[in-house]
Amino acid sequence: MQRSNTSFLKLVSVFLRSTVYFAGQVLSTLVLGPVLLAAYPLGFETRYAIAGLWVRFNLWMLETVCGLKYEVQGLENIPERNGIILCKHQSAWETLALQAMFPPLVFILKRELLRIPVWGWAMATLQPIAINRQAKTAALKQILRDGEERLKNGLWVVIFPEGTRVAPGQKGRYGPSGGLLAQRVGCPVVPVAHNAGEYWARRAFLKFPGIIQVRIGPPIEPATLSAAEITHQAEQWIESQMAKISGFGPYAGNLPERDVSTISQ
Repeated sequence: MQRSNTSFLKLVSVFLRSTVYFAGQVLSTLVLGPVLLAAYPLGFETRYAIAGLWVRFNLWMLETVCGLKYEVQGLENIPERNGIILCKHQSAWETLALQAMFPPLVFILKRELLRIPVWGWAMATLQPIAINRQAKTAALKQILRDGEERLKNGLWVVIFPEGTRVAPGQKGRYGPSGGLLAQRVGCPVVPVAHNAGEYWARRAFLKFPGIIQVRIGPPIEPATLSAAEITHQAEQWIESQMAKISGFGPYAGNLPERDVSTISQ
């Protein structure tokens, strides 16, 4: 009975902390969103710097209020030259954290997100590649066209190769757009694995305390590889890392319990 009461109190604590975080997220959006819109004539660098304030504030709130931190291995693998980030997609968390780890970047996202009041309007000023996911052929052409333009302008391009958020322990089909874009432009691909979905699940309100593990892999150079080989190498590296860092968080589902000592291997 005592254990049950303790678990209930912990859940209540997580709910209250998540509520405070949500309030902070909404408030920061309502404050900085209009500022970002007003800064549109000032250029991308200024707008990106303003957006960075929102990102850092929300990551700080996650750590101080929710107790959700993160550790990164492989920052030294980020090349000086910009390229493509192929990242596991489990949560909304990585859309924040990637901006704190990498130089200026843009996301490929579904166009419906830009219709969200304030947040979506502000996001539209940051040059995302907003696609219609229902029109797959047209979406791929847009990714290649707009992605090449962003890369040639010195920005990084983030692609979630599975196309949507995938629950912990599950794996989606890796799409070809990242490999095709890398081959087309001749830029490196940096694979990223993480287990954020085990602490902040897809469409979940609760953010559990813990330490998200992030792994940044060595860049994949496209010079001697086909588009399919680039995608395959990124997929193999990401999924091999996921096998090492998965199974530790509250949202890990039915994954087997792991020895925490293996997390840094």
